[in-house]
Amino acid sequence: MFLLPSTTRQLICAGALNAALAVAFGAFGAHGLKKRINDPNRLKAWETAAHYHLTHAIALLVCANFEPRMALLPAQLLAVGMSIFSGSIYALVLLDIPKLGALTPIGGVLMLVGWGLLAYRAAE
Repeated sequence: MFLLPSTTRQLICAGALNAALAVAFGAFGAHGLKKRINDPNRLKAWETAAHYHLTHAIALLVCANFEPRMALLPAQLLAVGMSIFSGSIYALVLLDIPKLGALTPIGGVLMLVGWGLLAYRAAE
């Protein structure tokens, strides 16, 4: 058994599970989705969602290495932002409901705030 603080364990679990999901969604987009969707813009949107999903999953793993007081809130913002950003794009592509695109910028802003807060706390 590994003796890690619970916050570190949670960030590692969240990062690893989201990285696995991002790889699965990316593979689905590259292989299974192309059989269902012919619109190259929707396929590119899926690719963007999977890219941001994986990038921010890795960011959660990186945050697990920092002092929890410094990185927990930024990591939470990154996780929620990633979920809203990528999740809204995945749903938009699968369901073809353009209104879902209105959620995407909210996720993007949360990710930006998370990155900014992490930088601010690191500079303190």
